[in-house]
Amino acid sequence: MRMSEGVEWGLHCCVTLAWLEGDGPVSTARLAASFELPAAYLNKRLQALVRAGILSSTPGARGGFQLARSPERITLMDVVAAIEGTDDVFRCTEIRRRGAGAAASGREFGRPCGIATAMRQAELAWRRELAAQTLADVMAGTPASAAERTRRWFAAERTHT
Repeated sequence: MRMSEGVEWGLHCCVTLAWLEGDGPVSTARLAASFELPAAYLNKRLQALVRAGILSSTPGARGGFQLARSPERITLMDVVAAIEGTDDVFRCTEIRRRGAGAAASGREFGRPCGIATAMRQAELAWRRELAAQTLADVMAGTPASAAERTRRWFAAERTHT
């Protein structure tokens, strides 16, 4: 399974916004510059997070993005679903009913095949694990120096703009 880089970008931006909580909205341009990312593409990911209720957006020259709820109430699965969508990763197309299986009795196909069942169980375990971890958990496992470096970078950027 492969997720888009937008998931990584969205998660890092959410953690950054949590570290900057209380400093007001942060513009897409500043967030993009802090990670050397293309602002237009990042903005699309941030807007997806707004639509999901993870971020709030303030328009205008002093506008930007902030967390819409506390880091303890935002799961990694929330961010993944906002960026990637909620469709199942594995899509069973029932190929067992074609070719050699085309002549089989319909009773044989009354339940999902073992492959579809195993893939669904694995995906559910993955989703449960992501849903069990919050931004606060990620932040707790991050060195304090990373948060401080981020705060210093944004404070310096504020004085230059």
